[in-house]
Amino acid sequence: MSHRPAAGRVTSAKIVIAGGFGVGKTTLVGSVSEITPLTTEAIMTSAGVGVDDNRQVPGKTTTTVAMDFGRISIDRDLILYLFGTPGQTRFWFMWDELVRGAIGAVVMVDTRRLADCFAAIDFFEHRRLPYLVAINCFDGMQYHNAQDVRDALAISSDVPVVSCDARNRESTKNVLISLVEYVLTMRRTRATAPA
Repeated sequence: MSHRPAAGRVTSAKIVIAGGFGVGKTTLVGSVSEITPLTTEAIMTSAGVGVDDNRQVPGKTTTTVAMDFGRISIDRDLILYLFGTPGQTRFWFMWDELVRGAIGAVVMVDTRRLADCFAAIDFFEHRRLPYLVAINCFDGMQYHNAQDVRDALAISSDVPVVSCDARNRESTKNVLISLVEYVLTMRRTRATAPA
């Protein structure tokens, strides 16, 4: 049984890109979007001192204050709309609206700052929204392997953990394809499970 849309019919889906402050969410959306992404980046000012902790990302001068938005056509029948969340806790009130109608989420992880993604994982698990974990390999470096990250995050063995370079279009496209495949697998499993 095929789960592909009928010929000529285009299906669209919403995906949320989440994770901690400065982990690469805006970069991922920008690298893969086939349209000029909408970003709500604002310059970090002295007003954020003591509110936003940028010690782990000292070169970061801007921050997302609402969301990022992009679009990618996976093939001629499937268009994904990407919504990147702000990473700071003071903007988390927006997350409920950003995930409304989403089929799944990508949780971006910097293995040097794993604790920064705990809140995103808890958020999606609490809402039962399928997600995968994408290890952002900054400068081509992966500091921990997928199994180490899975163990550290204490996530289910069925949740995909993949590596990517948020700056690379093919790499981020593969992350999105992996999420869509995971969501479809989950839906098939639920549909065939005994009541």
